[in-house]
Amino acid sequence: MKTMVSVRLLPLAMAMAVALTACGGTTPPPAAGSDAAAPQAAADATALPAGWARVDGGALPALVGQVAVLPAKVQSDDGAEVEVDDTSRIIVGGDDVIAVLDALGLGKQVFAAPKNTTTASGRAAPHQFLFNRTTGVEGVLSLQGSLFLGNSLRRHTELAQKLRAVGEPAVVVDDLQPAPDKVRKIAAAVGLADAGVQLAGQVQQQLDEAAAIGKASGRAARVIHVSATGAGGAPTVAGADSASAKLIAVAGGVNIGTEAGVANYSALSNEGVVAAAPEVILVTEHDLALFGGADGLWKAYPTLKQTPAGQANRVWVMPDVQLKYASVGSGVGALALAKALAALPPA
Repeated sequence: MKTMVSVRLLPLAMAMAVALTACGGTTPPPAAGSDAAAPQAAADATALPAGWARVDGGALPALVGQVAVLPAKVQSDDGAEVEVDDTSRIIVGGDDVIAVLDALGLGKQVFAAPKNTTTASGRAAPHQFLFNRTTGVEGVLSLQGSLFLGNSLRRHTELAQKLRAVGEPAVVVDDLQPAPDKVRKIAAAVGLADAGVQLAGQVQQQLDEAAAIGKASGRAARVIHVSATGAGGAPTVAGADSASAKLIAVAGGVNIGTEAGVANYSALSNEGVVAAAPEVILVTEHDLALFGGADGLWKAYPTLKQTPAGQANRVWVMPDVQLKYASVGSGVGALALAKALAALPPA
């Protein structure tokens, strides 16, 4: 392939019912395309400790059954003009990309996914591959995919350039941009530009609704998003340039990592955690599994229990696709979080 180089705040009871599934109740079955095949620890985590809750916005926007228009000529975020004529075997750089492909009904065309994928389509792909700054072009070529669709200028620009140099189409849609922009670009790269515009519009509308709820609440709760990965495998908190930091801000919260000057996902000292005084602890389903459940989370960050959130046992668990990366799930995630934050008792 040639490379051409005004929404009103919901009442308290309704907001709690929609956004939070309390631990003592019955957990609903996973929706289609959810993380149903997660590790056993994730399944065990469905029974959350008392006081913990799930914050889940429900079904993600989807627009399936569309007919792709190929070849598609698009501009990669690294500046290259790329022509794509075959999307049957997509090598994907991240779960944010997979989520959009799922929303477009193309999950089965995910041919290779990162080893740490949290999506069902990523785990079902014929190949799992290590994607990082040192990923070699030979390894990617050996997979014999029809399109490389990366998600990071930092990690994938050099790789994409080398792939194009040998005639393989490669598009990079950078992960640091707003979710609606990413949705549009990913959809365009697989020949579904019109569908992408519609999906992006839905996501933007949900983000706008979340922002209106957050603004109306006037609460500005302090939130810490903890992860089991990053910083060389050590537990981390989400920093200013993370997708969750932006989502927390949209929902009307204050992201502790942003305030602390943390970049991406980085470690925060135990003393720093106490000083930050979070009112809410956020963790994704996959990270909770990696922590080994509640006991593992408290062990990783023991001083969390000394914070207002820890003393209230206020830990909220969210689906990865709705919190940890900017994609088609960002709107429903922001809405669910905004409603949950608005329903908090006065500070």
